[in-house]
This record gives sequence, C-alpha cells and structure tokens, in this order.
Amino acid sequence: MKYLIAGLGNIGDEYKNTRHNIGFQILDTLAGVSNIVFNPNKRYGAIAEYKFKGRTFILLKPSTYMNLSGNAIRYWMQKEKISLDKLLVLVDDVALPFGSIRVRGKGSDAGHNGLKHINQILGTNAYARVRFGIGNEFSRGQQIDYVLGEWSPEEAEQLPERIEQCIKIIQSFGTIGLDRTMNQFNNK
Repeated sequence: MKYLIAGLGNIGDEYKNTRHNIGFQILDTLAGVSNIVFNPNKRYGAIAEYKFKGRTFILLKPSTYMNLSGNAIRYWMQKEKISLDKLLVLVDDVALPFGSIRVRGKGSDAGHNGLKHINQILGTNAYARVRFGIGNEFSRGQQIDYVLGEWSPEEAEQLPERIEQCIKIIQSFGTIGLDRTMNQFNNK
C-alpha cells in the first residue's frame, strides 16, 4: 500500500525554522530518524520514500511555495497512483494553541492558503490532514510576521516531543487508518 504524506512549507533557508514550515520540519525529522534522504530535484518538490510495516510512504515537501501546494500534491498523487483516502497533509494552524495536534478527515481551509489551493486543485476538502497548532500570539495586523517568524526558545524546546507525536500519527494513518488514528490521537 502506498500513501502520500505532504508536509506544507516554503522552500529557502529564510523559512527553514519558521512556524509556517512545520510540515517540512516533521518530514525532515522523520527522514532523519529513519536514515532516508530527500531527493530535492524531483518535479514539484523534494521526495523521499519511507517504508513502515509493509507500507510505502511517499514523503513530499512541495517546492511550489505554500500557496501553490495543490499542484505538487495532485502531480504526485497521479504519478504514484495514490487515491485521495491515502493522502495526509501536515499543516500549521493559528486557530490551535501551540503544540496542539488535531487529525481530521476533511474540513475547510480556515483561511490557510496552502489548504485553499489544495482544495481548489483537488476539487474537494475531503482528505486527511494533521493540523499542528502554532498559536496566535500576535497583534492585529501581525499574523504574517508571526506565521513566518521563527519559533520562540520555549516553543523550540517543546517541538521535538510534538513532532514525534506527528510521526506516530503518520505511521498510525498508514497502519490502522484514519478513523482509528483520530480516535487515538485527538484525545491526547
């Protein structure tokens, strides 16, 4: 069985440790602990193949920038013949407190441009996503600076544990399915 795990973010060193790039950070951590390497020269993004319990996970970090993520996801779903129910998108969410993690099987874009584009390109919002809470500790008119800002020292200290939780969610999604994964992880 094959799954597409798309971590949303922006390419470039200036975005590397920003809140908006949590999708990239999760996949980079998974690759690091699994001794796999991303091929950065693939069409529409960096790709790595992760094997776990007889499943193959195509890990995708789109190179299209956040606002055009749907192009990369559609391309790799078609290329790898991956159905919509085997897609999992990892995304930052300002509506959730820092470190909160929610697994959903569908939902609105909630103003997130990456999700908005994916919904538009796929023609549906009925795909699994992991929403990683980055909090909303910003003043009026400062959302962009906050989202594209780097983690605070306190947040950075807590990130490894929260990222490890997301890796377990990815593995669970591929082995026991979306519904059981939501039951297991949304209550924590």
